[in-house]
Amino acid sequence: MATSPLSIAKSVKAEATRRSLIAAARDLFGEQGYASTSVDEIARRAGVTKGALYHHFRDKDDLFRAVVEDVKRDVTDVVGAAFLSATTAENETMQSVVLGCRAFIEAHLDPAVQRISIIDARSVLDATTRRALDARYEVAVVRGAFRRAMRLGAVERQPLVPLAHIVAGALAEACAYIAEAEDAAEARTEANALIERLLDGLRPSSSD
Repeated sequence: MATSPLSIAKSVKAEATRRSLIAAARDLFGEQGYASTSVDEIARRAGVTKGALYHHFRDKDDLFRAVVEDVKRDVTDVVGAAFLSATTAENETMQSVVLGCRAFIEAHLDPAVQRISIIDARSVLDATTRRALDARYEVAVVRGAFRRAMRLGAVERQPLVPLAHIVAGALAEACAYIAEAEDAAEARTEANALIERLLDGLRPSSSD
């Protein structure tokens, strides 16, 4: 049976409401943090009733999870583009991996991104949820970059899945280190240098 125009219109309206709630929550969580943001504020910022919010999300935690996913999607779009920036030459391919990792750290220098996906995500979301989101976004984009780098000879062939998890984890910890540092600029310089040293160790031994 064909979908009626009325059903399509309702579906479009429902999705628009959901997106408005995520956008409003993302702004507020980014500005003042999860704990200081109320459901009433979010509904008011989105221009909908609190009942509409609960129609789309079970509770504030469920909405926060959707916001974290929204942030991660934006970050990995930027990082993915950086990972694909080089040509097929071996050294340039490895440089694209370095640039992608730098882009990951740079994206998390944004205070709103930092607060949502690093600071609050660790206190609000359980470990299983965080790992599932990491696997869908950060780990996936890192895995794709290393698969390409191995195929082109820029990185020594090795088990891809654990490598992607370990490097993505190192990047997340680098971002947390910067977020908590008194001198963010110095912490950023230290983190970038250490990540590059780790990546150098992945080059084929014949290229040393």
